[in-house]
Order: sequence, then C-alpha cells, then structure tokens
Amino acid sequence: MRLDTELDILREEARECAADLRERALSVDASPDHLDKHLDSAASRAIHRFDPISLGCLKSAVVMVELAKGDAGTVLACPSQSLAGILTGLIGDEDQRGRLAAAVADGRSWAFLAVTEPTGGSDVPGLRTKLHRDGDGYRLHGAKRFVGNGSRGKAGVVLARTGPSPLSLRAALIETPAPGLSAAPLETIGLRGARISEMTFDGVPVRSADLLGSHLKSLRRGMWGLLQCFNIVRVQVAAMAVGTALAVHEYVRTERREWTVEEQFELDAMEAEIESVRLLTFQAAADVDVDRTRGYGAALAKLTAVALCERVCARLPRLLGRGALLEHPLLEKWWRDSAAFEFMEGTSHIQRLHVTQGYLKGEAHYGR
Repeated sequence: MRLDTELDILREEARECAADLRERALSVDASPDHLDKHLDSAASRAIHRFDPISLGCLKSAVVMVELAKGDAGTVLACPSQSLAGILTGLIGDEDQRGRLAAAVADGRSWAFLAVTEPTGGSDVPGLRTKLHRDGDGYRLHGAKRFVGNGSRGKAGVVLARTGPSPLSLRAALIETPAPGLSAAPLETIGLRGARISEMTFDGVPVRSADLLGSHLKSLRRGMWGLLQCFNIVRVQVAAMAVGTALAVHEYVRTERREWTVEEQFELDAMEAEIESVRLLTFQAAADVDVDRTRGYGAALAKLTAVALCERVCARLPRLLGRGALLEHPLLEKWWRDSAAFEFMEGTSHIQRLHVTQGYLKGEAHYGR
C-alpha cells in the first residue's frame, strides 16, 4: 500500500511529536501521577486534538505508528477524549459529544471507557454492571477493572445493562465526581502512563439523557456501536505495537556500528517483518474505513502486530549484550510495554476467534 501526499504530511507531523514523546517517556513511566510538566508540550496538545472518527482509521493508524515510535506509554498518558470519544462519536448525540469534549477541553483532563469487569474480562454479553430504574432516570451498580485513566478521568462512558435481553446493553456518559463512584489506580508494569484503574459504582445517578444512542434504533444503541469502536481501537493498538517494534529496531541498530553476518541477517529479517505487519495494519485500517462493522482485518492486525512487538522487544536487545535491558532503560521500558498490548481490546485468544469468524464469513477478501 502506497501512502498519498496527505498521509505523508500527517506522518511527518507525527514524527515531530514523536521526538518530544520519547524525551518524556522515562519520566512519565516513573511518575504517571505527576504529569503537570508534560501537559503543555506541543505533543500533548496534538494528541489532545487527535480524533480517529473525523480523521478516519487509516490516517489515524499512520499517525499512531509514528507517535508510538516515540513512545506509546506517553501517548496514552496525554489527556484526550480517548476511547470514550470514539464510542460517543459513533452513537452519541450532539449534546453528549459536546459534553464529553467540554469535560476535557482544558487539555489537562482525561476521559475513560469502562467495559471490562473483575469477574468476566471483556465478555460484553455477560456484563453484570446494571442500570436500575429510579424514577425518570437510573442508578448504576457494578464494578469495572482495567480502565485506562479511570482514577483520574473527569468524564467517561460506562457499559451496563438495563435488563437481561441482548438489546438492553447501554452506554452511559458519566461525569466525575459523582455520588457513589469510587476509583483507584492499579499497580502496573507496562504502559504505566495509561493509569489503568478499577472503578466501583454504588447507585451512581444516571439520567435518561446520559444514555448514548437514545436517538438511534434499538438495534444500534449497544453492541452495534461497541463493535465498531472495538474494530477502530484494535487497529490503533496494532499501530502502537508496530510503532514500538520500529522504535526498538531503530534504537538497537543505532547503538552499534558493526555487526556479524548473522546479526545483520537477524536485523534485516526483523525489519522486513515489521514492514510487512505495518502494511497489514494499514490495510486493516483501510478496510475499517470501508465498513466499521467488519472485524476480520482489525483482529488480524492486532493479533499479528502484538506478537511481532513481543518478539522484537525480547530478541533484538540481546544483540547489545546480556545486560542490555539494564544498560538501556528505554529498551527495558518498551519490553514491559510490549506485554501490555496483549491485554488491550481483547487478548490474542479473542482475536483468533474474531479472525476465524471473519474468515468463515468471507471477510478475508473484503475491500481487496
């Protein structure tokens, strides 16, 4: 796939931000709760404006590869509408989109999307978080875990059920602080800038106007919108994994001037593999732009890119010696980050299921 002039321009702009992100990476990783000195940077302001819905999946993927080549953890630490902005952009009404945008407009506030639960992972059909009727509105009860920026989010979207049927899955826009809502950060090893958190909802008041998709047909309020959101985000995670692999490859290659024949072969082979997965990710992004409900390409890209990133981060630093991860803090950080990609928007086992289902539906050749 060849990139056109507009995509080349976007990529160059992202590369300028990437250099700044890399300079801040170790500081953000060491102190993810103390980000004030980073939030006024040009890179943080650019990521705050980043909107995968208006930009499109392919353009977003091109940008994300370059940003993650700077540092994916720092990208995730920057305040923005994040995943909540994607879902709200897909099924929210104008007022809801405006409320979310206003909540993070200062460039120093975060948003969150709460899906995963402590007992059920990301099994959306099996969600236990409930919205109980209370007069003209609802009360939200339940718990969420592994929520990016959940403990510091000023607003976000929570997935819950209003009843037992498949059509009862709803997304509620929540602003914080709120009565009955508590959140705390979890101790993590990789992608520490994302401030992964757990959240508890004990009768949090939710108005009917807070439920996304009320202006849509009932079939398009829950899983339909969430499916599209997941497909977009899986491509973004794949792009982050590719960008991290590129960063490690570039770093290792520049740290030494001479290589044995065998080492040069490994570097060249890995470079070719990274390029092939980069193109696979861009093709998946282009397919999502054609039809956001088809998940074969997005799942395949996420599955392949994460596995590649883990191999690159485990193998290439060895070329710099046995103590490479101790002597090169960025390589050690990226090695930890590479494992965290596995758990974003569905593990590899889940992606294999989506790939198989998509293949059986004939999606393997869709858009090609």
